[in-house]
Amino acid sequence: MIFKKLTCKNASELVSRSLDGNIGLLERLRLRAHLKVCAACSNFVRQMQFMRKAIGKHPLFKDDDKL
Repeated sequence: MIFKKLTCKNASELVSRSLDGNIGLLERLRLRAHLKVCAACSNFVRQMQFMRKAIGKHPLFKDDDKL
């Protein structure tokens, strides 16, 4: 089976969804393949992970607080 190459735009959408745990196996494999060859998207992943971690520590964004 040949995978359709992801664009950086598609990859960034998958990164966002993957951080919420909402992608399937095929999407995850395609994303991993893209991240191995794309430094910009790999950097985007690190930035998103950092931001989620930092925001998660802020008192206004605790998981147990409901808006």
